[in-house]
Amino acid sequence: MGILNITPDSFSGDGLLQSPEKGTRLAREQAQYFLDSGADIFDVGGESTRPGSQPITAQEEISRIVPVIRTLRERFPGALISMDTSRAEVAEAGFNAGAQILNDVWALRADPQLASVAAAFGAPVILMHNRSNPASVEVRARLGNAYIGSEYDDLLEDVKRELLASVEIAVKAGVKETHLILDPGIGFGKTRDHNLELINRLDEIRALGYPVLLGASRKSFIGFTLDLPMDQRIEGTAATTAVGIARGADIIRAHDVKEMARVAKMTDAIVRKAGRAV
Repeated sequence: MGILNITPDSFSGDGLLQSPEKGTRLAREQAQYFLDSGADIFDVGGESTRPGSQPITAQEEISRIVPVIRTLRERFPGALISMDTSRAEVAEAGFNAGAQILNDVWALRADPQLASVAAAFGAPVILMHNRSNPASVEVRARLGNAYIGSEYDDLLEDVKRELLASVEIAVKAGVKETHLILDPGIGFGKTRDHNLELINRLDEIRALGYPVLLGASRKSFIGFTLDLPMDQRIEGTAATTAVGIARGADIIRAHDVKEMARVAKMTDAIVRKAGRAV
């Protein structure tokens, strides 16, 4: 899954929104590069979720992502397009523009209408665990911001229980259970040690019986571990990708698609016997 941030303030520095027209063109060029590099899914987001970011209105989010989704659907008719939003109004506009997948960082808990919109369109839904508190952000100029302050009685059990609560919300609204994907929410309301533990124990999330998405790309816990700024985290991201796949991740959400697609292919060949007949 290649990340297309249609924002001016992405934590990773890859925000494509310089102007609406230029943002759409840059997204189209980035998407072509992602496809050529091995991406299977485009994930289009119009609102930054970096710690300390400022919220935008639903209309502003729509104005950012809908032209991009429409352009991608026309230019790449066979591609899978996911939209990263937590608002029902935005999701409906995105689905009508050609998106097929909902990626919700609040796992259907931020907008009570969102699950019904996803169900109405028959869309797969990515449910991400999130205990972020916008008021609790650690700022490190060189390494990036991180959410702090979340406490867990038992990290894995708490994450699993809260993800399954969102599964229940989705199913009650009419989303097919076979359309659900779980994301442990690396970096969202977790300390560095929480993130490392979640990746190492990702098989326990996978054991719940749903496909798993891992989104660790370039995140601050990598920077804190290696003492490296955002633009020097490709090797750290590669390590999370390889271990994540070995522990059961089915989808890797990445900024550096070419490199992570190669890591995924090699890791699959080792742990899942992919490509042995070639």
